[in-house]
Amino acid sequence: MSDATPADSSVAIAVAQFAPGDDAAANLREITRLAALAASRDARVVVFPEYSSYFTPTAGEDWLAASEPVGGPFTTALAELADELGVHLVAGMIERLEGERRVANTVIAVGPGAGVVARYRKLHLYDAFGQRESEWVAPGDIAAPELFEAGGIRFGLQTCYDARFPEVTRRIVDAGADVVCMPAEWVRGPLKEAHWRILTTARALENTMYVAAADHAPPVGAGNSMIVDPMGVELATIGETTDVALAWISRERIDAVRRVNPALALRRFEVRPREA
Repeated sequence: MSDATPADSSVAIAVAQFAPGDDAAANLREITRLAALAASRDARVVVFPEYSSYFTPTAGEDWLAASEPVGGPFTTALAELADELGVHLVAGMIERLEGERRVANTVIAVGPGAGVVARYRKLHLYDAFGQRESEWVAPGDIAAPELFEAGGIRFGLQTCYDARFPEVTRRIVDAGADVVCMPAEWVRGPLKEAHWRILTTARALENTMYVAAADHAPPVGAGNSMIVDPMGVELATIGETTDVALAWISRERIDAVRRVNPALALRRFEVRPREA
């Protein structure tokens, strides 16, 4: 889509793709640079990857050392940046959990003048494709989705591997979200890029909502951060580079798609948690 401001009530959102590392200060510098770039293009919401605060390809004791509570230095720096730029920022972090030997894989959203406006702890851990995220990360509790609003549009949060579980996104749209922000560290591998594109598109299409998915840049992540609209149209995509991609989203588009495809209204099932 064009970066030119549309005539309707559209809101510009962006996904920011980079490869976080084990230098927290360097990660924040890159977040600052990319957020400023997105804001200069009129983005109101900027979505960053999972584990934006700190990341190494293999979890270990260093993750515990790098963890911090929501409200710690990483959150504070993001909130100050949101205030400075006048935008909402969404990013993944390693959250310290009191009394727990594992960390939480947490996504926070901060707003200008508001601090933390929503948070989400990853529900489904990546114990698949030869990985064991649960060795070092505790799953989040199932709770009511937290939403935030920007430009009259409501945003919800989920993370990476959760995309393989359509119930997660369905609960978020049922809570009233128009957009799902999906920070990810989608690991590269055979067919993984195809899975990423198909699942991200499916979550948008089946829920007739927007999905803003921000992945790590290669070599570890698959890249291909994207914004998908309620009809499954890929509005903006980043390939393998470190960059931002922007698209204009609108309530009018959501309403128009739902008139043509009233799938949410026609469904005969609801989502309930499994008994553990």
